[in-house]
Amino acid sequence: MIIGLVTAVAASACYGTGSVLQAVGSRRSAREEAAKGATTATEHGGPSLSSTAKAAVTWEFILGSVLDLIGFGLGALAARLLPLFLSQTIISANLVITAVLSIKLLGIRLKQLEWASIGVLCSALVLLAVSAGPEGGHHADMSFHWWLLIITTVLLVGGSLVVRRMGSKGAIVAGLLSGLGFGGLGVGVRILNGVAPFELGQLLSDPALYAVLIGGLGGMYVHTVALQLGSVNGATAALVVGETVLPGVVGVLWLGDSSKAGLAWLGVAGFLLAVVSAVGVAYFGQDTHGALGEADADQPELAHH
Repeated sequence: MIIGLVTAVAASACYGTGSVLQAVGSRRSAREEAAKGATTATEHGGPSLSSTAKAAVTWEFILGSVLDLIGFGLGALAARLLPLFLSQTIISANLVITAVLSIKLLGIRLKQLEWASIGVLCSALVLLAVSAGPEGGHHADMSFHWWLLIITTVLLVGGSLVVRRMGSKGAIVAGLLSGLGFGGLGVGVRILNGVAPFELGQLLSDPALYAVLIGGLGGMYVHTVALQLGSVNGATAALVVGETVLPGVVGVLWLGDSSKAGLAWLGVAGFLLAVVSAVGVAYFGQDTHGALGEADADQPELAHH
């Protein structure tokens, strides 16, 4: 349990730092495109594929992506060592790190209600850690593996198309979709065949492996779009909801995750508080943390970070 907790916290730190660095890279790319007079949006108002690609090759974005990959590995380990409702919620605490770092690197000022929501989230994590029992099993019917792959693919492919049509209004939706992708990744890692003991053939033939790949890569892409569209804290908070609720429910209903005897109520309270507080950060911050390129004109120092 202790190793799992430490691993999940380390994954959270990597994800939180990575998100802010990716936001810095995305914003610098948007400013450079605007300075050149290039268009960074589609006809529907969303970022173009080229602008997203250019954001992905800035050094800040690359470093952030490396941290995300490290976080992915640590998060995958945590998903196999802890109940999903605990591991994913601890990982989702990267919202706190994102919020704090965004003050320095993005010049964002948090409202009192945002700080209060972050405080509630931290309290919720303590409740979850206290109430969590041992993780459930790692086995699920093969039909479950296939459904995970299908649902993850449909959500990310279909959702990314919808987000692009929504334009600047799609930041929170994009964040939620990326969270669902990462949530699917967490579930897929938990049920992967051929891991213990290691059997390459069984691993490669498991649909859950491809759900993990699509959830991870697709989630990173949609998260990049979310960072281009709006608030880094709002997008990350929506991501938190997606990556926490889905695997938490799946773990309890299908994989045997449970709380300590007599503390189920505490686990439910912690879980609900975590989700509500994350939504609070997204809601209270969406009006003041502008989309890429809005507030950046007044923050030229970001280009030097």
